Amino acid sequence: MAKTFNEDNFDAEVLQSSEPVLVDFWAPWCGPCRQLAPVIDQLATEYEGSVKVGKVDTDQNPGLAVKYGIQSIPTVMIFKNGEVVNQMLGNQPKANLQQALDAAKG
Repeated sequence: MAKTFNEDNFDAEVLQSSEPVLVDFWAPWCGPCRQLAPVIDQLATEYEGSVKVGKVDTDQNPGLAVKYGIQSIPTVMIFKNGEVVNQMLGNQPKANLQQALDAAKG
């Protein structure tokens, strides 16, 4: 199951993480976000121990959405050493997300 990131834990969980972190920026009313949710949860299970996988509800955490320039959702960002190393807009096939995670782990 994907973690829940918010404005209170984002720095510790994402920016200070020693492992790569996939962050799914989403909102409950977003249809494509709901379609992507099971894929995000699958990735959280498959990459457990090597990559953190979590979600940010942009309605509940508007400061993070502004900070990272989120203008459309879903937006998936991959962070490594506190920096964004990949960003994908829209509903992505699982294979695309896996490829990006594998590159970040490399």
